Amino acid sequence: MRIAIDASRCTVPRVTGTENYAIQLIRALIRLNTVHQITLYFRDQPRPDLFPASPIVEQRVIPFKRVWTHIRFAAALWQDKPDVTFVPAHTLPFIFLGRAIATVHDLGFKYFPQAHPASQRLYLDWTTRYSATRAKLILADSQATADDLHTFYGTSSSKIRVVYPGVDKPIVGDVEEVRRKYNLPERYFLFIGTLQPRKNISRLVQAYALWRKQHPNDNTALVLAGGKGWLYDPDWTDNVEGIHITGYIDEIDKGALYAGALALVFPSLYEGFGFPVLEAMSCGTPVIASSTSSLPELVGEAGLLVDPLNVEAIAAAMSKLSSDQPLRQSYHRRGYKQAAKFTWETSAAQLLNAFETL
Repeated sequence: MRIAIDASRCTVPRVTGTENYAIQLIRALIRLNTVHQITLYFRDQPRPDLFPASPIVEQRVIPFKRVWTHIRFAAALWQDKPDVTFVPAHTLPFIFLGRAIATVHDLGFKYFPQAHPASQRLYLDWTTRYSATRAKLILADSQATADDLHTFYGTSSSKIRVVYPGVDKPIVGDVEEVRRKYNLPERYFLFIGTLQPRKNISRLVQAYALWRKQHPNDNTALVLAGGKGWLYDPDWTDNVEGIHITGYIDEIDKGALYAGALALVFPSLYEGFGFPVLEAMSCGTPVIASSTSSLPELVGEAGLLVDPLNVEAIAAAMSKLSSDQPLRQSYHRRGYKQAAKFTWETSAAQLLNAFETL
């Protein structure tokens, strides 16, 4: 087959979850594929070592300032006429020929419309609806996302494949050095992610405040690691002692930050796929996560699941882990095994199977 892949997200200056998904999945696909001709389409020139060299992979840079997907990429597809087109995000070109596969990562904008400007929300809704209709197959990051596609857009279950992303184990550097860099205490609970309403920061802080009240002689801190997002409210952390807000974390420091934590506390209200819980597990860090959306699929029996709307339940889970070292050690072992199930090689094999199915 001749496979066209939108690789435009792979050259952005700051890589976030969606961009990392595209980069890692394409890398694994190139290593796995020995038969099919793959053409990667870029808006900007990629660095030479971005992807493995392969005689059956071509890289095409087709620069265009605006609306690249719907004008320049679409025109290239009309010209090249591939057998199948893959877009590792939800936005397919409006008009193009042939079969297509698209990944839908989550439908968070449906649950939290206030977290997006109106124009962005309308664009996300329109393009996701169009892609769910136009694509021959949809890859969903989780069963939760697959269920949302069926609920909100009526997408047939036969058209959706749940393909879990892989998880890259962060490099665990010098824990003490990272603590000093971010001015952190020896013992801390950790949240990592963008500080925004969907991440349930307000209830997390309330739960921590309750935990401190219940454990007045324990000085374990709560570290909120990540940038301040849309609708961040400074009142979330006002008058609560023991809170450390680090700001954006350098990628090289994430592993040590996870490894040094007593536990990751991740009571997010909605996740299409919660990378931090699996990253933490891969570093041996116990996890407290929400019992909603995709998180139970990822955590399995390897962590504590809580109702994210119940402040007392979050605090109780924090108490359980902070006081029970054998339990922490048990989740340490189980977490390693659970995180090891999520590999980019498995994801790429399922994507290759999807190509061949079409």
